[in-house]
Amino acid sequence: MENVMMIDSVGQYSALNNNTTLHPLVNIVDLSKADKRLNRKSNYGFYAVFLKEIKCGDLHYGCNYYDYEEGTLVFVGPGQVIGVENNGEFYQPKGEALVFHPDLLRGTSLGRHMADYNFFSYEVHEALHLSEAEQKIIFDCYAKIRYELERGIDKHSKTLIVSTIELLLNYCVRFYDRQFITRDNANKGILQKFEELLNDYFSSDKPKELGLPSVSYCADQLNLSANYFGDLIKKETGKSAQEYIQLKIMDLAKEKIFDVTRSLSEIAYELGFKYPQHFSRSFKQHVGYSPNEYRALN
Repeated sequence: MENVMMIDSVGQYSALNNNTTLHPLVNIVDLSKADKRLNRKSNYGFYAVFLKEIKCGDLHYGCNYYDYEEGTLVFVGPGQVIGVENNGEFYQPKGEALVFHPDLLRGTSLGRHMADYNFFSYEVHEALHLSEAEQKIIFDCYAKIRYELERGIDKHSKTLIVSTIELLLNYCVRFYDRQFITRDNANKGILQKFEELLNDYFSSDKPKELGLPSVSYCADQLNLSANYFGDLIKKETGKSAQEYIQLKIMDLAKEKIFDVTRSLSEIAYELGFKYPQHFSRSFKQHVGYSPNEYRALN
């Protein structure tokens, strides 16, 4: 098994890439200053926003590989493992990385809302591709943070740095919304695959074997992270992925209830419910009638 390098601090990461640590909790790291290195995987104890400036294929995340285009952003959260393609060759890192420790955010508005930025748990192949205008905004945010770090730390530094990071992340939310729109055809393909996945699931023995399909199960089958998958479905349908699955289950339940020769318990188990009473409760919540009341209406 390949060893994973643990990089716990901003200072450690800066030193590994031959950059001066100007603040123990945050830095803009120029990756071109790093020595050529062998392939490796790393586990970060902090947040990282990588801005790739050249075309390369030096990173993979989980089981997925990604060839970057110019101006691509990749987001990594604490505890995630990210690595380089294991081809046994030395490579020269390029681009810049904004790295900041969770301790920097303690007691701030950003710290309270960090969980809202789902893209920190997206996979590498779900990276954010920037237009030239968008790249300029990101570069500007990086420049403002670098200015604060280089001028020396005072009582205003934390507020200004954290607010700039928050501004950058809010722009990235907008840019991801744009990417969901501009890649609409690809997204619709995923939505169609999602529908086919659910149809295949419920036409098999999987509900009896595995229970109700979860969002994480569906995302995994489609080779997407759960958060990216959920955000994509929300943008395309206006419903969360969980709501979409629930509506699918209820539509199937309505069809099955029409067959009066089958018991409600049998239908519940066929749909993946562990207990018939859970099915009845869910059906009443979503449809407004109990299964028996709905059956009596038809």
